[in-house]
Amino acid sequence: LLVCYCYAAVVVPAVPCQLNLTGPEGYIEAPPHTNSAFYFTTDCNYIVTVYTGYGVEVQVMNVNLSEGDKVIFEDVLNSENTVLANESILMRGLVVRSHSNQISIRFHSINPQAGAVLVRYQAFVLSCVFPKQPLYGDVSVSSLHSGGQAFFSCLTGYKLQGSSVLTCRNSSTPYWSGKEPKCLAACGGLVRNITVGRIVSPGFPSNYSNNLTCHWLLEAPEGQRLHIHFEKVALAEDDDRLLIKNGNSINAAVLYDSYEVEYLPNEGLLSTSRQLFIELTTDATGTSTAFAAGHCYEPFVKYGNMTSTDNTWSVGAVVEFACDPGYTLEQGSVTIECMDPNNPQWNETEPACRAVCSGEITDSAGVVLSPNWPESYDKGQDCIWGIHVEEDKRIMLDIQVLNIGKNDLLTFYDGDDLTAKLLGQYGGSKSHFKLYTSTADVTIQFQSDPATNVYGYGNGFVVHFFEVARNDTCPELPEISNGWKSTSHPELVQGTVVTYQCYPGYQVVGSELLMCQWDLTWSGDLPSCERVVSCTDPGKVEHSRRVLSGTHFTVGSTIQYICNKGFTLSGNSLLTCFSRGSSGPRWSQKLPRCLFICKLCLMGLYVAIVLPKMKSKEGVSLHKR
Repeated sequence: LLVCYCYAAVVVPAVPCQLNLTGPEGYIEAPPHTNSAFYFTTDCNYIVTVYTGYGVEVQVMNVNLSEGDKVIFEDVLNSENTVLANESILMRGLVVRSHSNQISIRFHSINPQAGAVLVRYQAFVLSCVFPKQPLYGDVSVSSLHSGGQAFFSCLTGYKLQGSSVLTCRNSSTPYWSGKEPKCLAACGGLVRNITVGRIVSPGFPSNYSNNLTCHWLLEAPEGQRLHIHFEKVALAEDDDRLLIKNGNSINAAVLYDSYEVEYLPNEGLLSTSRQLFIELTTDATGTSTAFAAGHCYEPFVKYGNMTSTDNTWSVGAVVEFACDPGYTLEQGSVTIECMDPNNPQWNETEPACRAVCSGEITDSAGVVLSPNWPESYDKGQDCIWGIHVEEDKRIMLDIQVLNIGKNDLLTFYDGDDLTAKLLGQYGGSKSHFKLYTSTADVTIQFQSDPATNVYGYGNGFVVHFFEVARNDTCPELPEISNGWKSTSHPELVQGTVVTYQCYPGYQVVGSELLMCQWDLTWSGDLPSCERVVSCTDPGKVEHSRRVLSGTHFTVGSTIQYICNKGFTLSGNSLLTCFSRGSSGPRWSQKLPRCLFICKLCLMGLYVAIVLPKMKSKEGVSLHKR
C-alpha cells in the first residue's frame, strides 16, 4: 500500500499598490482587493495626473479602517507635497480637491487584516484665485478659469499704476498674468459729467512730491453747476499754491487762491458755470514732502505709469517708466535707479510723457492725441500720423473728442499718404462719431491756424483706432414686417440702393430709399410699414367749397362739397371715409363736379315745355327749334 501526501506551496501574490493614473475619472481601492490574507505590511501609493489646467476631485465612497491604518491625500506641486486630508477626518461622502493637476493618495497598514478605502476621482477645471481689490479702486472678473480676465479701475482722483487687465493663464496651477495694480492719486485730470467725486493730491494719503504742476478740469452735466467742499488742505506755507478758477482754463477768474486766503471757506465754493479749473503747484526745494532716511523720493510721470523693484524707493530700487496710449517718452531716462546710501538720489531725471506732433503707428489698436493733449496745442502746427495694420484688415476710427479752432483742420485720408481718397475733413467742434477705411492704412493730418492761439484745457482731439475685419460691402439690411425690399445690385457695394415698399393697407414710415455710402454705411435708418388708418385727401373741386367733419381724414369722417353760385353739382356731394379691410380706408364716392349753369339753355327748355300747349289760328303746333 502506497500512500502519498502532497503539499502545495503557498505563494502570496504581490499587491499592486504603486499606480500612476492618468484618466479623467475612475475608482481607487486601497489596498486593492485580494483573496490572500497573508500579508503583514501594506504600503500603497497612487498618483493621479490630469490635464494641465485641471485639478483632481476625490470623493470618499466607503471607508473602513483598522486601528493604526494611515491614509494621506496630498497635493503634488513642483515636487512639494501639501497635505489635503488624512485618516483623522475621513468619512463617507468627504470631498477633497487638489490645487494642481496632480494628487497623491498613500495608504499604510501594519495589520494582517487591514481596513480599506474606496474613492472616486474625476477631473475639474481649476481657476485663479479672485484678485485683490485695489485700495481706492475696484475689480471685476469675466471668469476665474483659464483665459478669464480681471479688470481694474480707480475712483475719481486716482490713477491706476500697473496693468488694468490681468489674464488667468493655464498651468498646473492657474495664475494671473501679473501683480494686481494699485490706485494712486493722480496729478491732474479731466472729469466730464461729474455729479459727485473727490480730487486728491498726488500720492494721497501720503505727502505729495515737490516740483509738481497739476491741473484738474471738472465739468458738470449741461445746465448744472459745481460745489466744492474742502475735506483737508495742508500745504507747505509760502511754498506751494492751490488755485481754483471759475471756468475751463487757467485764464478764468479766480475763485480761491491759497496765497491770498488764510482760511478755507467752510461753506465751500460754488461755480457760476458748469466748469472749474484747479491748479496745484509745489516748489522745487522739497520742503513740502517728508522723505524717509535712506530712501529716494517717490518718482512721478504725468500721463504715464511706472514699475519698481521696491515701492519704498530705498537705495538700489530700479524704476521703469512707460507712457499711456497716445503719449511718447521724452527727456529723462526710461529707467532710473536710486543711488548713494549717504545721500539717496535718482541717477537720472524722470522722463516726461507728451502727446507729440506726427508719428508712424503699426499697432492693431491705439490712440492719436492732439499735440500736448489734454493741454492746448500750439498755433501754426502741421502734424501727420500714419497708421498701418495687417494687409487683410481695415481700420475703424473712433473720434471721441473733437474740439479745435474753427480755422484749424483735422483731415483723414483713406490710404498711406496725402494723395489718398479723402475720408473726412473737420474744423471746430463735433460730437462723437466714427469713420471706416477701405484699406489697411490711414493718414491723419492736423493743421492749426498760424494766426490763432487756442487756449483751454481739453481743447484738441482724441482719436481711438482699431483693426477690424475687411469688408467691401454695406451690412445686410433686414426685411420689414408688412412689406418687402428690392435691391438695385446683387452685392451691397457702394452706390447700391435698397427700396422698401409696403403691402396694401400699409404705408412706409421713414425713408423708403437707402443707399450704401462710400464709408460702407447706409444713408438712413430702417423704415417700417404701418397700417393706414385714414383716407388720403381727395382734393378740392373746382368752383366749390368743402365742409370737413374734422381736421384728419380718419375712418368715419366726411367731406361735403357745395358748388359756388352759378354752378350745379354733378355727382354725390357727401363723401365718407370707410374701412375696406386689408386694402385700407377708402372714400365712399368719387369726387363730384360743379358745372356752369347756361341761362339761354334754360330759356329754350322752357319753350319746349310750354309752347306746345299753344295753338295758332291755323291750328298748327309750334315746336322748339
